Amino acid sequence: MSTTPKIRVLFVCSGNICRSPMAEAVFRHLVEQAGLAQRFSIASAGTGSWHIGERPHRGTQAVLRAHQVELSPEKRSRLLTHGDFEAFDYIIAMDRENLADMATFGYGRKARRLLEFAPQANLADVPDPYYANNFDQVYGLVQAGCAGLLAHIRKAENL
Repeated sequence: MSTTPKIRVLFVCSGNICRSPMAEAVFRHLVEQAGLAQRFSIASAGTGSWHIGERPHRGTQAVLRAHQVELSPEKRSRLLTHGDFEAFDYIIAMDRENLADMATFGYGRKARRLLEFAPQANLADVPDPYYANNFDQVYGLVQAGCAGLLAHIRKAENL
């Protein structure tokens, strides 16, 4: 019996309570809809330690519920580690600040911004909804970016 290696995708934002867990849940949802769940391992992390161990922000939870996207009840914020750069095939940042933070690890070249996969969004960065409370806008951007990312991976990995 042969086993096909999983494609490992990590989403990264600042605190791992708003954007990256939203992207993790949305991407997982799209992967499941495509019948590819067994081919992927999907996670998220933060570049800052402010929220380690916390559940995703209530705004993230609410917008995901509104769009019928399941969020794992076990999801807790965690900090990005050096090992993540070796463990994951695709490291997807929400904004340029996240990329700069990852560059301090010396691995920024492996990471890309989510909205690179959604050129129709006409934005480079997914805004942080933590203070602005613009979770609906952020959901739309994350959904577009995740759909584009999945299309990119399917092409690159011949899925």
